[in-house]
Amino acid sequence: MITAPNHVPERLALLPASAVDPFLTESLLKGEEVHGGIDLAKVVEALPEDDARWWVEPIRSLVEDAMFEFRADRTRADAWLAPRLHATLRLTRREAADKRLWNHLAMAVAPDYVAWRHLSEPTTSRPERRIAAERFRGPADRQCFSRLWWAAELFRNGQDYEPVEAACGNQDLIHTVLRMELIDHRPTAQALVRLLKSGQVTTGREIFGLSVAINAAGATLVYDVLAPDEHKDPTRLRDWIAEAGSAQPVGRHELPQGPDEEPVPEESVARLTEYFTDLFETAPVRGRKSVD
Repeated sequence: MITAPNHVPERLALLPASAVDPFLTESLLKGEEVHGGIDLAKVVEALPEDDARWWVEPIRSLVEDAMFEFRADRTRADAWLAPRLHATLRLTRREAADKRLWNHLAMAVAPDYVAWRHLSEPTTSRPERRIAAERFRGPADRQCFSRLWWAAELFRNGQDYEPVEAACGNQDLIHTVLRMELIDHRPTAQALVRLLKSGQVTTGREIFGLSVAINAAGATLVYDVLAPDEHKDPTRLRDWIAEAGSAQPVGRHELPQGPDEEPVPEESVARLTEYFTDLFETAPVRGRKSVD
């Protein structure tokens, strides 16, 4: 397994997709050898030096702890790392939508983590172990780090990251649901987590079937009317981001706290949970026997 590059930058930067490809070598995608780091540092765009958020050390420390703690089961690292990455790398959604930031994190700061987490296991049909290139510079729901940050952003309940742990503990949920436009409706996200935690929806087929039904119903039913949400005060997020420079490192054994925003109204979550439960009974789940 590869190790960190010889040269790990001190600060995050922006790495254009066009500059990534020369460094996505076969050796890297096979998890055999990583670039040295010096040449990659020449093609990045610097971020403001007076912003404490861009220091690499806290993120580097997190991924190293994750690789050690979950060395026996790497998929479990997602539920641990997602809330801590989000609380460490305090971003606006506009900043998080910039793929160049995630390209740099994956390629320059922690390519060894990407390899550790996403190197495939050999199978009869595909005996060669390999990392999909999209884990380094792919869409938001596939790239190694952006998928975790966005999962934490969409599934947190105000400052509470506990729902994020539950959501990211199910690979099918975050893989399927991050593609849904409706997931930006906070009561919808919390209702899905509640169904998952209750055991009503567990398998990939069930999650996919329910997500199809939710999207289809959303075309004729406005969830904001059925389950209204609290208005989010943008100053809470701005204050939380401004405190990044003085914030303590996130705990390893207890969840951090997100921005001090109002939680989702319990009445809205309960109403949608009940509605989705009824919807799931007729959802198109492949392999499920129909009940007459």
